[in-house]
Amino acid sequence: MMRAVLLRMSRSRFLERQVTRRRFARRAVRRFMPAESLDGALEAGLKLQRRGMGVVLTLLGENVSDGAEAEAVACHYVLALDRIAALAMDGEISVKPSQLGLDLGPAEARRYLDPIIAEADHLRIMVWLDMEDASYVDRTLELARYARERTSRIGVCLQACLHRTPEDLAGLMESRTRVRLVKGAYRESANRSMQRKAEVDERFRELARRMLADGHYTAAANPVFGTHDDRLIERIRDVAGQHHVPSAHYEFHLLYGIRADLQEWLTANGAHVSVLISYGEKWFPWYMRRLAERPANVWFALKHLARSQPSMTGVGAPP
Repeated sequence: MMRAVLLRMSRSRFLERQVTRRRFARRAVRRFMPAESLDGALEAGLKLQRRGMGVVLTLLGENVSDGAEAEAVACHYVLALDRIAALAMDGEISVKPSQLGLDLGPAEARRYLDPIIAEADHLRIMVWLDMEDASYVDRTLELARYARERTSRIGVCLQACLHRTPEDLAGLMESRTRVRLVKGAYRESANRSMQRKAEVDERFRELARRMLADGHYTAAANPVFGTHDDRLIERIRDVAGQHHVPSAHYEFHLLYGIRADLQEWLTANGAHVSVLISYGEKWFPWYMRRLAERPANVWFALKHLARSQPSMTGVGAPP
């Protein structure tokens, strides 16, 4: 119930305007987002790299419907790639297709993706296409196919909860396209998505097993698993061992600010771990989805709010 409410709230423009202008809200979001600027995200990434982890940078924002804004996003990501290379970081980027004007049409999205993948290929840096809600899946996979014809340094996120994902995964594995498997963070209807957590977990386990069992795929594509679930991670490592998949041939991507202890443990035990660092001003929809993923995140936000309350001059205090 709480998850459904939070996901519904994530789509509210009114709530976004009310929440993002308040100082206490920006302080609460710092658990999951170290900074709003690229410089701040890179600084956090360097700290993680010194602890043996890679980083994946993603600029927050979605549903761009203006060509000039989509072009600005593309320019920003090219700059981010250059900064990653200049700092010799073990870094990648992850882009939402709707940030690149996918709502304007596939030709526009390809136009704004082109300079990103060209620079990434030149610098030998990986670009990930995030998966948004189910209405974007076909268009995102088509964009991934377009990019894959131009560079091998492209990957796409798949959500285990969607009924169609096994078929989508089969096609991506056949083309040796890298996949980041996640459970899914969007509110979807029952005809598109599994609704019960146990079903999603079982589907995740099965898809992970399928990815790891294909030695040709793991050697070529280094599958990625995006989960903070200890049991799923243990199962993935067990399956990798059963199929003799070396740790260099698969990865875990975990979110900044969630289960830092798990990130450290996995790194210390030989796993390849990258931390996904989100940054930017347009954080409200993303933050609400983070809260929806785990009830503990909600309680953290409420406790942070309670601690912040005395310093406020009023409920409507400006930032």
